[in-house]
Formats: sequence, C-alpha cells, structure tokens
Amino acid sequence: MSHQIRLEDDVYERIKANKRDDESFSDAVDRLIGGRSLRDLRTVFDEDQVSEMRDAIAAADQADRDEVREVAERFE
Repeated sequence: MSHQIRLEDDVYERIKANKRDDESFSDAVDRLIGGRSLRDLRTVFDEDQVSEMRDAIAAADQADRDEVREVAERFE
C-alpha cells in the first residue's frame, strides 16, 4: 500500500539532497527517520527538558528553512 503526502518545498529538497542514487524517496525517508522516535523517550525526560528540546528542534528547522531560502535567493 502506498500513500501520497504533501511536503513543503524545503523539506522535499532536503530529502532529495540526502537521497542516495540507489534508493527511492520512500527508502530515503525511512533511512533518514529510522531509529527511535523522540516519543520513545517521553518517560526519560521531564516536561522542561522536553520543552527545551522542542524549542531547539524548531529553531534548527527554521535555520534550515532560512538557509535554503538564502541559497534560493542567490539564484534568482
């Protein structure tokens, strides 16, 4: 069974940039997100630590989007 999903352009480009020549997009996503989820660790960290991690992840995602935007603007 397969599913269609929508991705923001920057997310698609990040997957494409990390995709190996011999793998499908599905294989690339599986490899890139493989391993344990942060949800598996919810009993290990307290709420303050979880909040800090969420903030750090959001900041890193925004920095990635900003960097992609800056590179794209150079080619306009």
